[in-house]
Amino acid sequence: MQTEEQGTGTATQKENPLRAEKRRKLDQLKAAGIDPFPHNFERSHKLAEIDAKFSHLEAGDVLESEVVTIAGRLMTKRDMGKASFFNIQDQSGAMQGYVKVSELDEQSQTSFKLIDIGDFVGFKGHIFKTKKGQLSVHAHSFTVLCKSLEPLPEKYHGLTDVETKYRHRHLNLIMDTASRKVFETRSKIIREIRNFLDGRGFLEVETPVLQPIYGGASAYPFKTHHRALDMELFMKISPELYLKRLIVGGFEKVYEVGKNFRNEGIDRSHNPEFSMLEYYEAYTDYNYQMQQFEDLVNHLVQSVKGTLKFEYNGKEIDFTGPWRRLSVFDGIKEYAGVDVEAISDDELFKTIKSKGSTADKPASRGEMIMELFELTVEEHLWNPTFVIDFPKEVSPLTKSHRSKPGLVERFEPMAAKMEIGNAYTELNDPVDQRDRLMEQEKKRVVDEEAQPMDEDFLHAIETGMPPTGGVGIGVERIVMILTNQPSIRDIILFPTMKHKS
Repeated sequence: MQTEEQGTGTATQKENPLRAEKRRKLDQLKAAGIDPFPHNFERSHKLAEIDAKFSHLEAGDVLESEVVTIAGRLMTKRDMGKASFFNIQDQSGAMQGYVKVSELDEQSQTSFKLIDIGDFVGFKGHIFKTKKGQLSVHAHSFTVLCKSLEPLPEKYHGLTDVETKYRHRHLNLIMDTASRKVFETRSKIIREIRNFLDGRGFLEVETPVLQPIYGGASAYPFKTHHRALDMELFMKISPELYLKRLIVGGFEKVYEVGKNFRNEGIDRSHNPEFSMLEYYEAYTDYNYQMQQFEDLVNHLVQSVKGTLKFEYNGKEIDFTGPWRRLSVFDGIKEYAGVDVEAISDDELFKTIKSKGSTADKPASRGEMIMELFELTVEEHLWNPTFVIDFPKEVSPLTKSHRSKPGLVERFEPMAAKMEIGNAYTELNDPVDQRDRLMEQEKKRVVDEEAQPMDEDFLHAIETGMPPTGGVGIGVERIVMILTNQPSIRDIILFPTMKHKS
């Protein structure tokens, strides 16, 4: 049963006074025979189009023959006796309106008198510029398009509570035009990714979000259950194993921009649900893909920023090529002063403990090397850098290095101290691939993030996959850098949040 507070009836004593006043005006509009929620409204212009077309006018100019019909959300209203100024905004911009109530017909007068900040309104009128030079529209008629009930945050302070900003993104977008711009830029970046790859002959594809076996990354998955088939399914942690099947099937250049889901922690650069670009290209290796990765990212940087040098988090970052290439071993030697090739496993474990590791016992040699790299090197990698040649133990899907035993042909591009991608010369030796996955399967006793055995994937590899280079790019981290946002939650419209309770 709906209570009076929940419905659209009259206000109750418990209701917020501002909300109660809005509800009272809603009832008055209905009593006057005015529909506060009409089905549509035909605009002649977006607000930015008016600004672009008439911004050349001089202060005091009046164009009574230039009549426009516009709409948007009411953001301010200043009553000045018999006349009023007000401001509306739509997605494209903002515009000032001016009205003399006595000039309106009876329905328009009633509508105007009963509007509040936050309502959607539409009006028709002619163009003029005020004596102070403000482009405006002088209203001839006025319509309520949506009578809001919830008061907006105070205009000049906006949303100061970060929790509210993320939980009620609609309020953040209403009050902060800069935030809207961030998400428009995000959309542009994804569009430019597609343009770049489409221009190079890639085919965009889709892979399953629900998978019977997860793989392609070391991560803990989200589980679900399919009732009709009575089977456990996992949400995609990576599209890699499916995209490789397509290379086996004869598609030579494929990519996917889509959501991945990893049941892991949340911090400034991690969200459990995130967007990933992955692409695979037959007859290439990681050397070729390093250059293509640099070309793609610099295309995005140039498209968004117009320059390869710009500021991120108060510090200049320079994407000018060629990007630095730094091996894992050389990075540790340069920044930690440790030659990992010259020390034993016991010495390596003592070293990572001295650098801040919380491990209570040694892991594999490769895992300890990578932990040492993360603890001592990543914080120094600000300008774009290709970190190359990883230990085999941490790269079960990667081809062995052609000249460096114990290593694989893998690179992780870093920028602004963040990993922004991951790429391999893909492993296509079916015997080696089976052995690697068997090792991963054994690790699952102590490491739930190790990759499970996947016989369907191995069947594809045993059918034959040509030499292939594969690349993954973290879309959110690229967007963070190009929009100068410090947290991933600022560039995901609806980031994962705890329940309010």
